[in-house]
Amino acid sequence: MCGDIMLEKLSIVVPCFNEEKMVPCFYQETLIYIKELAINYEIIFVNDGSSDNTWNEIIKLNTLDNNIRAINFSRNFGKEAAMLAGIRSAKGDYVVVMDCDLQHPPYLLPKMYYLLKKEAYDAVGAYRLGRTNNKRNESFLRILYAKIFYKFINKMSNINIKTNATDYRMMKRRVVNALLEINEYNRFSKGLFEWVGFRTTYVGYEDVKRTQGKSSWSFIKLLNYALEGITSFSTVPLKLSGLLGLLCASMSFLYMAYVIIDRIFRGTEVSGWATTVSLILFLGGIMLISLGLLGEYIGRIYNEVKKRPLYIIDEIINNEEDQDDK
Repeated sequence: MCGDIMLEKLSIVVPCFNEEKMVPCFYQETLIYIKELAINYEIIFVNDGSSDNTWNEIIKLNTLDNNIRAINFSRNFGKEAAMLAGIRSAKGDYVVVMDCDLQHPPYLLPKMYYLLKKEAYDAVGAYRLGRTNNKRNESFLRILYAKIFYKFINKMSNINIKTNATDYRMMKRRVVNALLEINEYNRFSKGLFEWVGFRTTYVGYEDVKRTQGKSSWSFIKLLNYALEGITSFSTVPLKLSGLLGLLCASMSFLYMAYVIIDRIFRGTEVSGWATTVSLILFLGGIMLISLGLLGEYIGRIYNEVKKRPLYIIDEIINNEEDQDDK
């Protein structure tokens, strides 16, 4: 109707993996803050191949609220794929990505929306205000590892990722469209958010303890994720391995020259079995590390050229495009 005011729309993308207990909790908590915004909304749950009843819980919510849409993967493809599927499906003027475990606090939604609406920012990211309270019961090693990672990737790449930044982010449509133009297979969203640019600000929040279930992020998964980020946005490791090889070759040449000169002028017998073995093992280790780094980059090239889809959808609920086709 002519007299109606067309409200803007907010799309909330929620990747889920074995979150059957948290799905209803997330919906109830988030809905409180959505209502404060007086805005049209859609919540897009992406079930990333959960082995529990996560999909059934999402279906129940869909029967209660027609603003709930859902995507079910054929298997587990990972959080990056789930986020991309949700973002591709989002129809809103504003799109926010949140975790289902409520460790991305919904109370930040009104503040994020205000910053985009009133302060003319294009994106608002959220970051954890340090790990001093440690409500997640993280080990010292994991906390130290996180600090090293952020310093390392910011030094080695041409982007700057805010320390303790999360995937919790609200974006205007223009930022979302820019992200969707990136078609690479090996995705590291924290880096991609910074790479596309636009006017971005951050809001901090204290750690929130998980109330139900447990995190699926093991230390090994986090290590692989960090390696994905570093190799996706920097070729410095390859350059460092080359420089290290050059340094070792130079030192070996100098040592060889020293041995020859010492033998000619002083008649010193060449000995040192332990030294020789140590040098061989050291140089062999350097070569294997360099080959491993090279293999990481070649593996990513291999994945890119195969052009396999990032995910396969088994079922979609309340998809507008499908409804239009019927």
